[in-house]
Amino acid sequence: KTAEITGFSKEEAFEKPLVSTFIVSKLQHAVQQVMDNALQGNETSNYELEFRTKSGETRYLLVNATTRRDPESNIVGVVGVAQDVTESSKNDRAIKAMAHELRQLVDTANAPIFGIDVNGNVNEWNNKTAEITGFSKEEAFDKPLVSTFIVEKFRKAVQEVMGNALKGEETSNYELEFRTKSNEIRYLLVSATTRRDADRNVIGVVGIAQEMMDSRKND
Repeated sequence: KTAEITGFSKEEAFEKPLVSTFIVSKLQHAVQQVMDNALQGNETSNYELEFRTKSGETRYLLVNATTRRDPESNIVGVVGVAQDVTESSKNDRAIKAMAHELRQLVDTANAPIFGIDVNGNVNEWNNKTAEITGFSKEEAFDKPLVSTFIVEKFRKAVQEVMGNALKGEETSNYELEFRTKSNEIRYLLVSATTRRDADRNVIGVVGIAQEMMDSRKND
């Protein structure tokens, strides 16, 4: 099976240094350490390594490194028992790349995007929201959204909207007034969307907004 996965026959692989020949360079130091540990009797389970195949491809293996001993229990080498996780690893990497891309889209969007957890504390605050309010992401995170950033006369209504969204009842195009760091008022038209995890459990609310300050002033 190792020959099939790597493309190297048993004859081609025998007597070759495992790490420098078959492991991608960025992992060679770590894999060498795992092997050295196993040669001292310290075994390792479920570590991921990247095998370089004969055709130059990379295969991802989940490996248990087991100390090999002779009948007198002297250490004579290491045996690796592996599972080919190439496809799932590629999928995981694709998902991570997609998540990173989505994170960049949220952070750099030209619309204010903010969010709260189930306790009403800020856990999303993109660059546009920071620009409009004057509060950086670091200043806003973990603060109660309503009592910290919403003007007092709107707090009860906004709390109700957020509470409804936390129950799965979303609201579109409601107006709220944000208090900025310099104590100005900014008017936002907001849609409150329920945020769920992979199991569809409600984990918070995301607000996607449009600034209405100029039109409000004209009114």
